[in-house]
Amino acid sequence: MGFSVTVLGSNSALPTSERNPTAQVLEASGRFFLIDCGEGTQMQLRRNRVHFGRINHIFISHLHGDHVFGLPGLISTFGLLGRTKDLHIYAISDLEKLLTPLIDYFNRDLPFKVVYHPFIAERDELIYQDNLLEIKTIPLKHRVPTVGFLFREKCKLRKINKQACDFYDVPVKWLHRIKEGEDFVSENGTVIENMKLTLNPPPSVSYAFCTDTRVHDGLIRAVEGVDMLYHEATFLKDQTELAVRTFHSTAEQAARVANEANVGKLLLGHFSSRYRDLTPFLDEARDIFPNSFLAREGDSFDV
Repeated sequence: MGFSVTVLGSNSALPTSERNPTAQVLEASGRFFLIDCGEGTQMQLRRNRVHFGRINHIFISHLHGDHVFGLPGLISTFGLLGRTKDLHIYAISDLEKLLTPLIDYFNRDLPFKVVYHPFIAERDELIYQDNLLEIKTIPLKHRVPTVGFLFREKCKLRKINKQACDFYDVPVKWLHRIKEGEDFVSENGTVIENMKLTLNPPPSVSYAFCTDTRVHDGLIRAVEGVDMLYHEATFLKDQTELAVRTFHSTAEQAARVANEANVGKLLLGHFSSRYRDLTPFLDEARDIFPNSFLAREGDSFDV
């Protein structure tokens, strides 16, 4: 299963000539999930050649403009392109109250249905699942109700050991049951243990998106062991007091979260517009967590 993240926007409240407000696309086995939708997102989708029609699920972390102002325009564009498939939006309930009047005024004949999936930001919830993937919220600490999102593959089926199955004359009709973990029972009643007939499946992968938050213990527990963590780094450590006051984090703090949670890879983003050169963010993080990277517009990362 392919599992990768493309950065569409990496800046915080104010866009710059080089960086856009927050947005990412997660591709999982040919499906595309949009995470946040700051202003300019649809232009970034164009630049990164993400087909609009493949986006059916949008996840909004919180209702600050740099994470949601691009959504009305994107919905309007979907309508102009003749979209007919339902669009699913996951956010706190206030988003529906805000978006509905805009859609009713500007897109009265919208040819598709916008389906809202409200969640409560103060608790973790399973908000989406299919046969391959599940998505949960992570409560964060910001000035307004805010969540992160944990994308995790479900446990995969075991792999058939063809040589062993041939040796024990396992019929084809049994193979799917064996992949699901069943022991094989032959016609004469002999039981062959599943472990003798299968190989371990490929490991499931996970990605956590956490932005606009102070560091807290619940966050560290929630992202424990994920393969890749996107964590906001709005400021450098010399502005730690400002980060605390504004309910944000520094690059150093993000690296400490990654280190304590034993994650595989750290992506830094949500940079303040006061910084033009982002190299100090990477240096600050790598002093603590070497496998750190900057989330820049257009960059893609395999989870």
